[in-house]
Amino acid sequence: MKSSISINVVITVVVAAIGYALATAFPQSFGFATTLAVGIVIGGLLISIITNMPPTSAKPSINSDAKSTDSQTLYVGNLPYKANEASISDLFSQYGYVHSVRLMKDRRTGKRKGYGFVEIDVKSAKKAISALNDTEFQERTLKVRMAKDKIEE
Repeated sequence: MKSSISINVVITVVVAAIGYALATAFPQSFGFATTLAVGIVIGGLLISIITNMPPTSAKPSINSDAKSTDSQTLYVGNLPYKANEASISDLFSQYGYVHSVRLMKDRRTGKRKGYGFVEIDVKSAKKAISALNDTEFQERTLKVRMAKDKIEE
């Protein structure tokens, strides 16, 4: 929420500055008040468009009827190192609503480790496992199964 407010303020300031620059550069063509008013209206439209955009991680899935709050975490192994969260989310969203994707990275180097976790609707988890386990994705054979609970030590 805070970042969208920051974006709104920046857009408003930029649009107002452009309106002011236009009004001072062309005083004979446009009235100062008219140009400034147009700038504010355009800024308001941009703000309403940006604040109404869904977050990039909240992609609608193709086959989900409703976004369930119940989710299951799946382990996905043997991932291509060039795969990113968006491509994995797109792959799994064919089978249900994807809540999140986490691809593991080496803390020291920042390089991907080749496995990750996908949080998907409980109803869709088994369907995704049976459809994607032992299938090829970007020239690698995926290993997909229910994730084990993390044991705290």
